[in-house]
Amino acid sequence: MTRLPGTVLRLAACMILWAAGAQAADPPRRVVSFNLCADQLVVALADREQIAGLSPYATDPALSVVADKARGFRKADWQAESTLLLEPDLVLIGPNDRSVTRRMLASQGLRVVETGFVSDLESARKQIREVAALLGHPERGETLIAELERARLRLASTASKGERTALVVERGGYTQGPASLAATLLAQAGLKPPSGAPAGYGGFIPLEKFLVLQPDLVFLKDPPNAATDQGAMFLVHPALRDLYPPERRVALPTRYTMCGGPALVAAFDYMAAEMARLPAR
Repeated sequence: MTRLPGTVLRLAACMILWAAGAQAADPPRRVVSFNLCADQLVVALADREQIAGLSPYATDPALSVVADKARGFRKADWQAESTLLLEPDLVLIGPNDRSVTRRMLASQGLRVVETGFVSDLESARKQIREVAALLGHPERGETLIAELERARLRLASTASKGERTALVVERGGYTQGPASLAATLLAQAGLKPPSGAPAGYGGFIPLEKFLVLQPDLVFLKDPPNAATDQGAMFLVHPALRDLYPPERRVALPTRYTMCGGPALVAAFDYMAAEMARLPAR
């Protein structure tokens, strides 16, 4: 039996490790997204032929700013079995998305990567860079970040110049706190919460407390036209309506407060248009 010199063996080992590393670094050829925010990043950053499937939420215009573009791709359902049939080599999933499905996919040897929540500009930029690199298109990530910065500057040009307060309120009186993405929109618009507003991600407050806080402006998440249920009653209550006429209220679509990436670009531009509409005081 011929013994190979140690140098040859070390060289062979290095070549094997290099090949394994190169294979791991290869961009995915078939990507499936199980997450609304990942959907939008994939549509913005991936090659069309890389996208094997998007989540059922991807084509909902109430939730996604890329709904029209997403209609051109296959819609994945929530079962691990149907995802396996798509033969993905990368599956993107959110922090709270179907833990059982995630474990089943990982047990089959699929690469499953979590896309986390975004609550501020820094985490939005970081997520764009990470997903762009994961997809093999880091330059597209930098392009999207530059687009985000231009949108932020457009909002800054319309931002409130005085000390104005504002709150984002949802159905039932849930009020967004300073750790939310909605708070980032308000801050970039030159607005701040009134003293006594909910901390952290936010919380429910009764209408009476809201009227005591009395922010200068109110941003209503997807406000209904009528009190069709208890959750809607808060947003259409006569006391709130009388205190906040159109020049003091803004309807804020949900799709602008959930995700970073393309959604945050669209959110900044929406906010800029609304701030330009509102009186200076």
